[in-house]
Amino acid sequence: MKAVIMGAGIAGITNAYYLAKEGFDVTVVDRQDAPAMETSFANAGMIAPGHSFTWNSPSAPMKLLKSLFGAKGSLKLKLSTDPRFYAWGLQFLQNCSAEKAKEKTLVKLSLCQYSQKATRDLAAEAGLDYDYLGNGILYLYREPQNLEAGVAHMKMMRDQGLKIDVLDREGCARVEPALGLVKDRIAGAIHCPDDESGDCAKFTTGLAEVLKRMGVTFKFGTTVEGIEVSGDQVTGVVTDKGKVTGDLYILSLGSYSQLVAKNLDIKLPVYPVKGYSLTLPIDGRNNAPNTPTVDEENLVAVTRLGDRMRMTATAEFSGYDNSRRPSDFDHMIAAARDLYPESCNFAKPEYWSCLRPMTPDGPPVLGRGKQKNMYLNTGHGHMGWTMACGTGRITTDIILGRKTEIDATGMLVDRFN
Repeated sequence: MKAVIMGAGIAGITNAYYLAKEGFDVTVVDRQDAPAMETSFANAGMIAPGHSFTWNSPSAPMKLLKSLFGAKGSLKLKLSTDPRFYAWGLQFLQNCSAEKAKEKTLVKLSLCQYSQKATRDLAAEAGLDYDYLGNGILYLYREPQNLEAGVAHMKMMRDQGLKIDVLDREGCARVEPALGLVKDRIAGAIHCPDDESGDCAKFTTGLAEVLKRMGVTFKFGTTVEGIEVSGDQVTGVVTDKGKVTGDLYILSLGSYSQLVAKNLDIKLPVYPVKGYSLTLPIDGRNNAPNTPTVDEENLVAVTRLGDRMRMTATAEFSGYDNSRRPSDFDHMIAAARDLYPESCNFAKPEYWSCLRPMTPDGPPVLGRGKQKNMYLNTGHGHMGWTMACGTGRITTDIILGRKTEIDATGMLVDRFN
């Protein structure tokens, strides 16, 4: 059978791998000239079940409202003329109760734990080199009361078997010696020792090379413009280079999935939330950390990727605007420099922004659509690197009619339709 996958980011490429292993003739279509050139290109690099919390929370609406009036924080809201922005935003707000936030967080946690093991297995099978580090992740707090609240917040994950260590400032410096010089600036941290990190783009491009050797076809520089439907079947993918046909189709176009799904007769509330990242060379600096860190009070993530440091921050609700200015990165630079002043060469920044494909309730969108040969694997939000191998395996199991290895009910497209 021939499978056509729309999208060559981490979700589409991993799905292609699992289908090719099952003997499918796979074609991957993407508008970029290479894999992992959009949201998968410069993310935080964290494979982090410990960071599975949904962005929906009782405090999120007020944070977004305050951001309209200049308040600084992890969530930023810019008003838009796009009606889809408001429809998605209303659904987001409807999921901001404590009960729904907990329910969706546990769905994400289950997927992230499952996917983390799948990522390890796939990397070993394919022999991928992607600047892997297995030192866990430190979730740092600067104020004692915030650390205490963070520990209480993590209880739901600890109850689900996630390993968590609570550290004072001395413990933080033992886990990450680079914090030794600034330990007095922090109260402590939650250390998730089983969390990991690595370069998502290197993993994805390396896997794409493996797929080429497995016979997978890539149509790069090919923009998906729509999906052709006849009755209860998809009959082709309409592109700027002509129609691409197959026996089944998988939509993995991230934030752009909603734009090409108009003929599918489904509600697909996947909408972009912009994220910013910065990559800096270590350039011989002698105090670069080897343990990824999330500064929880500034929500700035810092990850070492080989001879580079990656920093990420901010969730900006601004529609399909992917513009960026150097001033957008001032907050993350200040927070990272405060923790790791000798970690890298701050004079050589590489700026990046991307559109994270968010659902209004947190988990991704998987499963079969209204057409018998149409499947969805999209909406991974800020956790695509952590979730992708898991969603690729789940999607492959659904296509083959197998029982999924974890309960995927809370991730299926049916919850919106």
